[in-house]
Amino acid sequence: MSENRIDVNALSEQLLGPYAEIRKASRARAARPELQRDPLLGMDEHRERVLNQLSILVDEQAVQRAFPKKFGGHDDHGGSLAAFEELVAADPSLQIKAGVQWGLFAGAVLHLGTEEHHAKWLPAAMSLETPGAFAMTEIGHGSDVAAVATTATYDEATEEFVIHTPFKAAWKEFLGNAALHGKAATVFAQLITKGVNHGVHCFYVPIRDEEGNFLEGVGGEDDGLKGGLNGIDNGRLHFTNVRVPRTNLLNRYGNVAADGSYSSPIASPGRRFFTMLGTLVQGRVSLDGASTNASKIALQIAITYGNQRRQFNSTSDTEETTLLDYQRHQRRLITRLARTYAASFAHDELLDKFDAVFSGREDTDEDRQDLETLAAALKPLSTWDALDTLQEAREACGGSGFIAKNRFTQLYQDLDIYVTFEGDNNVLLQLVGKRLLTDYASEFRKLDTGAMARYVAKQVGTTALNRFGLRSAGQAFADVSDERKSANFFKDPANQRALLTDRINAKVAEVANALRAAGKNPAKAAAAFNENQDLLISAARDHGQLLRWEAFTAALEKAADEPTREVLTWLRDVFALTVIEDDLGWYLANGRLSMQRARTLPEYINRLLARLRPHAQDLVDAFGYTQDHLRADISSGGEAERQDEAMEYFRKLRASDNAPISEKSLKKAKSRA
Repeated sequence: MSENRIDVNALSEQLLGPYAEIRKASRARAARPELQRDPLLGMDEHRERVLNQLSILVDEQAVQRAFPKKFGGHDDHGGSLAAFEELVAADPSLQIKAGVQWGLFAGAVLHLGTEEHHAKWLPAAMSLETPGAFAMTEIGHGSDVAAVATTATYDEATEEFVIHTPFKAAWKEFLGNAALHGKAATVFAQLITKGVNHGVHCFYVPIRDEEGNFLEGVGGEDDGLKGGLNGIDNGRLHFTNVRVPRTNLLNRYGNVAADGSYSSPIASPGRRFFTMLGTLVQGRVSLDGASTNASKIALQIAITYGNQRRQFNSTSDTEETTLLDYQRHQRRLITRLARTYAASFAHDELLDKFDAVFSGREDTDEDRQDLETLAAALKPLSTWDALDTLQEAREACGGSGFIAKNRFTQLYQDLDIYVTFEGDNNVLLQLVGKRLLTDYASEFRKLDTGAMARYVAKQVGTTALNRFGLRSAGQAFADVSDERKSANFFKDPANQRALLTDRINAKVAEVANALRAAGKNPAKAAAAFNENQDLLISAARDHGQLLRWEAFTAALEKAADEPTREVLTWLRDVFALTVIEDDLGWYLANGRLSMQRARTLPEYINRLLARLRPHAQDLVDAFGYTQDHLRADISSGGEAERQDEAMEYFRKLRASDNAPISEKSLKKAKSRA
């Protein structure tokens, strides 16, 4: 085992990523009490507090970064998200309400509107003079945005669009700023002109007057108390023949002339729709980062506590054992620490891709599709992982973890909704799966007849190798009576990558073959897809894990010194091998691993965890959060003081003449006599 300490400061800088100074400035804000959540406030007071906090962000020029320089911004899209993600440490309600105002509402104006719209509406949105809602989701259509039922019908006589909600299932739902504060909304509706439906477009629609009353034809309801994020005034909106000028259509991708004729720079309706939605991908990108930050906070609290709290005399008659010395505690926390590091490095790459697209450096259709797929692969994993990490960290801290002042329960409640907004996680992974199928099919199209024959022959050979257990038999023979060979196999990054990649390819190929067998019959194809939907989503999740592994592996080369790189390599290996362990049944059932090699995997992971245990505190301290961010009593150092006090008390008692004799000692003495 290496006895050298890792370079915490250098690692902390690396974890801050390409926007380190911007993150530091945002973290400094998140450490201030006036921007943090007051856990004693009720819903109404919490809502008003968060609204006032938004004004502080405006006054301090903290939210303008993504907007054009002519309006006081910096045209810095990646830096804007990096700053935004750090607000989760202050209050997730503040983070999300800021995201509604400047990411979604103002972002729709910026990305879907033109220069005229920018000049007219962005200044008021940026200054919070016009709080706004993002009215996309409907009661009856959540993730299926293309099927929203709200209509925007053009009236040539008045040159106006008529926004209408035809039935209650078409009410816009779950909208931040809709219940109280919003004065306008960017409304997504089916654009109809000259009797033709041109699909979903976005419209700027005023909804309240200066006194906060709904305008004529606009109605709504307050969603009230929610499971979390109660600093945000979520609500419903509906429209009864609400008229807005023709120029309120945000027309970057589709325009209606005064005579009602429709035009678009994108001829394909489907491609146009996905291009419009693609401009709003920043929500998914930011949720990936914020969720990963929440996992970091949870682990820094729990590992700090686990490194101080002692329980049971397992190795000494006089000194209790530190929780983190127990293998099970290492399994619970250090494995999740490895996963969080992988998520953090992957997010840096996602943020870099996002900035490249939105800055225009790399802005082709293919670049945007890659960004969409990358965000759709990573956001589900990080949001699910945040809930898992928060819950495990809470349990690992026992009853202390359940006390509200130690943060776990409130963070869990607030982050619960992250898994279903900005795209339900399973729907997003299905999008990734379809992209994997498309890429799989395109590879076949590139092959000539001879190459195709060779590919099929190779696949047949591989299938036979796995089906008849020849590969696993070969592994067992190679590893016989020497577990070190299995360990060497698992720690080899080439083998890790092959195992992670192979299961994606195998699952995608299985789905593709099932769809190919269904032919061009639509009913059979739909049935075949449905029968293989779970497998496809499984492949998409695997793809996300591979992206994380690759990002972690690339990050190793950037480590500041050799001891740090060595420890991070162990951590990368733990991440990879626990991912494989979680799906060990698949690897065994499909002959990718022998039974003997599979049996050695858990033991090898445990050995790695034991190596990492002395570095666990450094690894969480490198996250860079201070007690002003953590705000948890059990991470303040108080537990170490209590433990030291208790140990000193018992030391003095043992050294005194007043120490009672234990019953067990008496019985042992009698038995020896």
